[in-house]
Amino acid sequence: MRTRIGTAVLVLLLLLAGCTSAARTGPITLRFQSLAWQDESVAANKELVKEWNATHRDVKVKYVQGSWDSVHDQLLTSFEGGEAPDIIHDASDDLADFAYGGYLADLTGLLSDRLKSDIPQRSWRTATFGQGIYGVPFLQEPRVLIANKTWLAKGGVRIPTPEHPWTWAEFRQITERLSGEGKYGVAWPLKEPVSATLNLSLSAGGQLFHRGADGKVTVRFGSADQVVPRTIHDQVNADHSAPGSTLGSGGSDTLPGFFGGKYAMVPLGFSYRQQIVQQAPKGFDWEVLPAPAGADGLAQGVSPQTLSVAADSPHKKAAAEFIDFLLRPENMVRLALGDWMLPTGTQALRDPALRTAKYGWATGTALAGHLSPAPAQTVRGYPEWKDKVATPALQEYYSGVIGLGALRRRLEQDGNLVLARYQR
Repeated sequence: MRTRIGTAVLVLLLLLAGCTSAARTGPITLRFQSLAWQDESVAANKELVKEWNATHRDVKVKYVQGSWDSVHDQLLTSFEGGEAPDIIHDASDDLADFAYGGYLADLTGLLSDRLKSDIPQRSWRTATFGQGIYGVPFLQEPRVLIANKTWLAKGGVRIPTPEHPWTWAEFRQITERLSGEGKYGVAWPLKEPVSATLNLSLSAGGQLFHRGADGKVTVRFGSADQVVPRTIHDQVNADHSAPGSTLGSGGSDTLPGFFGGKYAMVPLGFSYRQQIVQQAPKGFDWEVLPAPAGADGLAQGVSPQTLSVAADSPHKKAAAEFIDFLLRPENMVRLALGDWMLPTGTQALRDPALRTAKYGWATGTALAGHLSPAPAQTVRGYPEWKDKVATPALQEYYSGVIGLGALRRRLEQDGNLVLARYQR
């Protein structure tokens, strides 16, 4: 009797094994959610997915279109519902809560040596939380000054270069000199003022977030953190070299006024060059200049675009292999050109297509070595601090509603109350 039962169990196990084997005979499918939105970028991503699928019989990738506007909430919902895509396109400043929450896979043991060595350590820091790596940083964009070349030439101002940039004080003087008769030396589009302020403040030595020996982060708005905010505030409220009307605008909103000769310069992300190429009127002469430098030179914070793997993905190794394929140097160049951004990879940055003077590519690549992790990169609770405290406080300060002292109190006192809840 015992023998017959044992035999039956063995047969059942063999049948189950056969079913499992049969279920795995077909290719596995990975879902890759991309946030690419520009036509060139979407095309580059889809072409690379197609090339992967043509050369990998056992692992197929399905392209899923996501949106930057809703990605955080959409990912949170999909994580909690167990429906997250295998491969996740996001930005490094959005990863902290997902990484600490256990939603993303630690990629430390899944990445190839080639990829790990090709991307600089400063870029890896943007996606490192605790002891784990939760994203592969692959595209980044410095903030630059897009300038009306004709206007600057007529104004007789010194043209800055990455080797000899303007200081923040010089920048303020020049914008005042270029202003008058209803025209402005600069227009600040600060609908989202926090990342622009924090990232540019690195040039002046600003950090804002300080981690103590206990690992907890506090906000301190010191003199170095005040250089950039004070410059913007004074351009708007004292010098009248920047209009208050653009403070609530996005970057694209300022382009018609820029093309129409209302502003001499607009500080924008490097990728805005594509819109300018498409929209600038015929004969409009523009150039790309480095952002002003401070005590720490051209240092600037960035939050690179990243590729992560969901912790719940049953195919983490295959997902990491697809990421490695997507970020081969030649493919990284294609993605960078499609998004008009800079690749993080050192080999890709050497590509001649990214070093041409046309459209300011050479200026951008010259800034790549000065890019560091954004100050808020690993701060838990940053999204809430940004939305509930920093954004309204900076908007009120830039528009002249509150002074520097009130700004400091709100960033520090109100801000530290928010961060404390995430660090109990």
